Amino acid sequence: MDTSESTGSSTEPQSGPLAPPPPPRHGWRRWAMDTRPLRRPAYRRLWTSTIVTAVGSQLTAVAVPKQIYDITHSSAWVGYASLAGLVPMVVFALWGGAVADTVDRRKLLLVTNGGIAVTSLLFWAQAVTGLHSVAVLMVLLAMQQAFFGLNAPARNASIARLVPAQELPAANALGSTVMQTGLVAGPLLAGALIPVIGLPELYLIDALALCVTVWAVVQLPPLPPLGQGVARRAGWREIAAGFRYISLHKVLLLSFLADIIAMVLGMPRALFPQLAAQTYASYGEGLALGVLFAGIPVGAVIGGLLSGAFSRARRHGWMVIGAVVGWGVAIAGFGLSRNLWVALAFLAAAGVADMISMVFRGAILLSAATDEMRGRMQGVFTVVVAGGPRLADVLHGTAGSVFGPRAAVTGGGLLVVALMLGLAAAVPALRRYRV
Repeated sequence: MDTSESTGSSTEPQSGPLAPPPPPRHGWRRWAMDTRPLRRPAYRRLWTSTIVTAVGSQLTAVAVPKQIYDITHSSAWVGYASLAGLVPMVVFALWGGAVADTVDRRKLLLVTNGGIAVTSLLFWAQAVTGLHSVAVLMVLLAMQQAFFGLNAPARNASIARLVPAQELPAANALGSTVMQTGLVAGPLLAGALIPVIGLPELYLIDALALCVTVWAVVQLPPLPPLGQGVARRAGWREIAAGFRYISLHKVLLLSFLADIIAMVLGMPRALFPQLAAQTYASYGEGLALGVLFAGIPVGAVIGGLLSGAFSRARRHGWMVIGAVVGWGVAIAGFGLSRNLWVALAFLAAAGVADMISMVFRGAILLSAATDEMRGRMQGVFTVVVAGGPRLADVLHGTAGSVFGPRAAVTGGGLLVVALMLGLAAAVPALRRYRV
């Protein structure tokens, strides 16, 4: 194993600004969110724009399935639309990662954020004109997710150029906390606004919010590839080179496997409706369903707000291992719970563990990979993050039908613990990784 894999160092030039040693934190400040990255003007602009778009994007995420269901009165069509968005997102995320490694990432962010904004305007236009076409909605959703697939790798890879390596966990915690807050606040706001202003205006608000993101990207410094040499094209050869790079750097491969283990085996959201209708029916099915879906995001937000307690840790590998094991234990506890509020506590604990895992897996991807590979690593990361929960829906839905929902959830959590501990014991690269 090479030096960069075990220590987090790299032979490439330092890409982020130099950071002085952080002052000691005392009392409650030791637990509070680490805000050092916000002292970096470029990162602060990017993060501030995320606050707006995290909520705005969720308005569209609620509006599209709502409009499709209003047209078809079929949940199956809502599911087909989700698939229509997943396929282009996967394809363009992999290609977008290769593109992000060959062009100025700032320019790519401008083009893709502009494309997402135009797509939101087209969503608004079809809704306000009363088109009532599921085919048009699915085409627009595919376009939106294609632009997102191109955008996400460049955006995430750029963070390592805006903050120093020792602040990457804190930067990831800040970004993840905002996104998780959007997952909670966005749907609630959409539910409150639809009866007041109507469905089309949700798309328009999202488009206006994306203008804030475009403005923030304009303010960023240029982010061309480091070590300019022979110009490269972003083709299948570069995508394949990215997968070879992962296979040759065990710590990167293990970070992806850790997320796959946690999300595919331990994400039980497909069983929430059945659990709400059966196990927690005495609390009211609607209340129970809302509590179950909110539990993990709420826990993730809490974990982000308290990220000062862990964001300065240097043993990133052990933090990922501990977080994934903690996720599995919390999910198993949730599966064994018959009291709704105990179940909520376990789901919130799982959300905290998920936040810690996201923070340090993201930091590993940015610090262990060279700049010329970061875009491709983030492309694969986007696919894993988006695809894992969807595979989990299929797996848990099938297992819940065969073994019952509580047994499926508990068994999945225990499998996460066993496989993560086994992987950590068998392959030491992740245990040894630190910065």
